[in-house]
Amino acid sequence: MKKWGVFLACLGCYLHAEEMKETLYSDWQQTFHIDSILHEEHTEYQDLMIFENRMWGRVLALDGVIQLTEKDEFVYHEMMAHVPLIAHGCAESVLVVGGGDGGVIREVLKHRSVKRVVLVEIDPAVIEFSKKHLPFICQGSLDDPRVEVVIQDGMEFVKNTKEKFDVILCDSADPIGPAAVLFTEPFFRECKRILNPKGIFVNQSGVPAVQKEELPLVYRNLTPHFKHVTFYLVVIPTYVGGFMAFGWASDELDYKKIPLQELCKRREGIQGELKYYNPEMHQASFALPDFIKNNL
Repeated sequence: MKKWGVFLACLGCYLHAEEMKETLYSDWQQTFHIDSILHEEHTEYQDLMIFENRMWGRVLALDGVIQLTEKDEFVYHEMMAHVPLIAHGCAESVLVVGGGDGGVIREVLKHRSVKRVVLVEIDPAVIEFSKKHLPFICQGSLDDPRVEVVIQDGMEFVKNTKEKFDVILCDSADPIGPAAVLFTEPFFRECKRILNPKGIFVNQSGVPAVQKEELPLVYRNLTPHFKHVTFYLVVIPTYVGGFMAFGWASDELDYKKIPLQELCKRREGIQGELKYYNPEMHQASFALPDFIKNNL
């Protein structure tokens, strides 16, 4: 294994010898042992690294912040995709902003109703290295004939496209750097404009216990444009700090009232194995603790 004799500082982390210490939070860190570094690159937009860890498998970090691990990535990708798609019931067109690793696309394509998926990714390097080093994530999804890949800034795409979508999934990093625009009121306004009637918008909204400003930011910027804005929760072990939140916005109030029996029926339409999502988790994920409600 290559030995690291110097201290490498970068946005959000540092590497020393055989460890990566994620310093997303100034007062708290998680540390990963590095068994081997598979790929390291400074792209036009961010620092990118993939390494092996014996507990979590392959780990992807952008600007020193953990984006996914081989062992628990299914939680994020399944819940971002299946909750809105099952709720919608007959989504044919889906826009995914970010998510160049292909994990969300992989789950979206399990729905028989989906005929077209557009992936908008600002950094082409993310797509290429994911295909090479994280094939278990995309599983060939980016080469599916239903998928169109667009290399473009997400804000520019939603502002200029004339296409409409049934579901929009914003699989972005936290609101710093190039991802910051994806949390703004103008971005949400344009997303509303390109949603079909009864459409659903979902985005990554941080870990409420430790990223206390992210949830109110999303709520504040979504509410001018949608009649119903809320959040649903998942637990992803390597997104430390407890619950992770997904923002939910639609003009349809009835999506939260779908009976369990109907959710079970719709679940039968998903092709392939699921490890986290089930109709019971779907319903339970919308129950918010008071500390989150009060933070809004």
